[in-house]
Amino acid sequence: MIIGNGRLITNSDKIGFMDNGAVLIKGNVVEEIGDFETLKKANPNEEVLDANGQLIMPGMICAHSHIYSAYARGMAPSGATDNFFNILENLWWKLDRSLGLEDIKLNAYTTYAESIKSGVTTLIDHHASGHCIPGSLFALEEVAKKIGVRTSLCFETTDRDGKEATKAGIKENVDFIKHTLKDNDDMVKGLFGMHASFTISDETMSLIKEAMEGVDAGYHVHVTEGIEDQYDSLKKYGRKVGERLYDWGILGDKTLAIHCIHLSQGEMDIIKATDTSVVTNPESNMNNAVGAPPVVQMLKKGIRVGLGSDAYTQDMFESMKVSNILQSHHLADPTVGFMETKALQFENNPKICAKYWDKPLGKIEKGAYADIIVVDYKPHTPMSDANWFGHLLFGVNGGMVKHTVINGKLVMKDRIILTADMDKINADSTQRASEIWKNM
Repeated sequence: MIIGNGRLITNSDKIGFMDNGAVLIKGNVVEEIGDFETLKKANPNEEVLDANGQLIMPGMICAHSHIYSAYARGMAPSGATDNFFNILENLWWKLDRSLGLEDIKLNAYTTYAESIKSGVTTLIDHHASGHCIPGSLFALEEVAKKIGVRTSLCFETTDRDGKEATKAGIKENVDFIKHTLKDNDDMVKGLFGMHASFTISDETMSLIKEAMEGVDAGYHVHVTEGIEDQYDSLKKYGRKVGERLYDWGILGDKTLAIHCIHLSQGEMDIIKATDTSVVTNPESNMNNAVGAPPVVQMLKKGIRVGLGSDAYTQDMFESMKVSNILQSHHLADPTVGFMETKALQFENNPKICAKYWDKPLGKIEKGAYADIIVVDYKPHTPMSDANWFGHLLFGVNGGMVKHTVINGKLVMKDRIILTADMDKINADSTQRASEIWKNM
């Protein structure tokens, strides 16, 4: 396939912005980048996707999301949501306990489809379904492969649903990780999911470490999303959350520490020393009123900080906009936010993915996975290698994505998902959500 005749953002040090560029795809990787007419002439038998002067760029990466939350859109909480714990207890934990395997599949289809339509080609998910644990990650994988999205999956291990559920969550994580390691598939990877320090006892930590002995995978864990997480850890264990996770050997170069809003300077130093990745989720943090992550401080310390959505949206262009203004507003400094947000999405999210996938993501260069989107954006001011990020930040949103290619396959054309009957799936999801809401 050749994708060309458009402004080309590569996000690569090897080849920069092209005012009229093209990409040749062979199999699931980028084979060549060059002039549109030249590539067509040299490869006359290739299928051509003509961008018609629009924007060609790498697929977006969402480094943290929650597929299980899909039914929440439009749902009224059944209890108080006046603080972070009540939001968890009266909304998210009730919802995750209500899900069965068919719900999990519907949630996966709708979330992955919205991601694809927003230009997200790689999604790292953190799943929870406390009353439906065995097989839940395999159900998500089934949908991911059918719809054609690249994803990493884990199950949210926690003590909140009882000891048997805790053990089942540990087993689901380990079984799925071993399955993905054996398959070594380009599309689906596994991490060990943990909710947060305040819902995981030392006894459970011990069970997790025992189950993960000899398993080559990282952890995906919420860290100080709310200040309550710190208070709980200090009261119960006499250690801050980052210190406790370090003590248990959870941190490391394949581990994702999510949110990290209330870290101390010492905990940041631990995160840096262990080469742990941090993922921030600005819209969710603002919505839950839990605070603003110290992105600028963490980047200055050399911490690898990426960007997710926490499922607040599937549109990472939207997440970038909020990331930018949250940092400048929080620090009362209009000079910060812009370059930091570019680093989160276009430098560090690809680096995070490189911990799990064999070939580059978030870039268009020879040998990279062919995850490419075409965006219906034709600028009315000059666009170049020096300012393309400003055009994305202030001029583009996910609703402008026209075509999406993942792993060399066209999965959305003219905003129509080609790999699933989304009219039927959305209808089924609507019906099922209405039933779930009645029992919330």
